[in-house]
Amino acid sequence: MDLKQIKELMAAMEKAKIKRLKIKTEKGFEVVLEKEGEEMAHPLPHLHRDPHLHHFPHHSPLPPRHPAGEESLPPQKEREAIEGRFISSPMVGTFYNASSPDESPFVKTGDEIHEESIVCIIEAMKVMNEVKAGVKGRVAEVLIENGNPVEFGTKMIRVI
Repeated sequence: MDLKQIKELMAAMEKAKIKRLKIKTEKGFEVVLEKEGEEMAHPLPHLHRDPHLHHFPHHSPLPPRHPAGEESLPPQKEREAIEGRFISSPMVGTFYNASSPDESPFVKTGDEIHEESIVCIIEAMKVMNEVKAGVKGRVAEVLIENGNPVEFGTKMIRVI
């Protein structure tokens, strides 16, 4: 199974609104694709004994409770403002923050963005794929350095 086939499976999962897909080939290759929400706590897959089996965990850690048992979570709006939302990688590839080394970055900390803003390029198999924000807000932090690899679901940019 090659990257193109995996991308096609991911696109089919998105279109059919499938959250989990497990495939095992006759040659013993096994892959599990699981789509998570934007709150994904651990974007990188955890490798199991079979290095081809990936699992994307689904849990969000909560802040610890006070000793008296009082909840320490701030209200939802405040929590979202503190934590923000994340722009995650839609594919496996190499993260580039600009269209060329001589150009300025698409976004930097403090920039206001909207849903259609191009925030980076992911290179996969020599194809440059523009990534749109999908959210509106202000860039709080770029989490990936230019030229670093990303996997499907890797949190790249935090937006508040």
